[in-house]
Amino acid sequence: MRWVRALLKNASLAGAPKYIEHFSKFSPSPLSMKQFLDFGSSNACEKTSFTFLRQELPVRLANIMKEINLLPDRVLSTPSVQLVQSWYVQSLLDIMVFLDKDPEDQRTLSQFTEALVTIRNRHNDVVPTMAQGVLEYKDAYGDDPVSNQNIQYFLDRFYLSRISIRMLINQHTLIFDGSTNPAHPKHIGSIDPNCSVSDVVKDAKYFQGDLQLFSMEGFGTDAVIYLKALSTDSVERLPVYNKSAWRHYQTIQEAGDWCVPSTEPKNTSTYRVS
Repeated sequence: MRWVRALLKNASLAGAPKYIEHFSKFSPSPLSMKQFLDFGSSNACEKTSFTFLRQELPVRLANIMKEINLLPDRVLSTPSVQLVQSWYVQSLLDIMVFLDKDPEDQRTLSQFTEALVTIRNRHNDVVPTMAQGVLEYKDAYGDDPVSNQNIQYFLDRFYLSRISIRMLINQHTLIFDGSTNPAHPKHIGSIDPNCSVSDVVKDAKYFQGDLQLFSMEGFGTDAVIYLKALSTDSVERLPVYNKSAWRHYQTIQEAGDWCVPSTEPKNTSTYRVS
């Protein structure tokens, strides 16, 4: 039986590129804070959430997985980045199991929630592991301005994508796991509708806001925070894989438009005849 399970697993892994290619052709569907709150508080339907997530999660996973593959080969070859890739592939395959399942079957809904918990736990260490991969690359090959720019562009999008995926998973598992958190009985999933805004300003950028820091001479640092006043406007900011994103990863370095000082400056104190 062990070799049968191994054979089935290898067959599933072989199908992963097909799934990635298919779902990356779709753009993620960003949700607003109002949609999260309304769904969880008034008309939370597990079947509706199930049918949405089994399509939306693969789209979000596949889009960012396409961008992972655009990282420099030396970054992709690090053990930590390969580990992160394997987590994303396995999570995508875990969701594929439910594509054709009947949402009317309560057992299917329960298994789906369990699968989401497994995926969430699998991705607990994604951030430090990806950071370790970048360090492994820099330790082995040093700093390269072009690659560093591409990596930073990717990391900004990668972490926003991770937040969005985790948000969807947390909302579903917390609302439909059949229990209420006694410490936070008024929470709607992971959202506290009466939360203090000052405690969550660092999340402003995720919902189309911004946080800008300005150095004030002699007075430390001044923070200017932009927040969306209406919950209908605070929509998720999600990366999408397309030609524009692809161009950001190209390593063609054009000539600079600033002069570069010579390593051996000319001696201008003495006149020389050419």
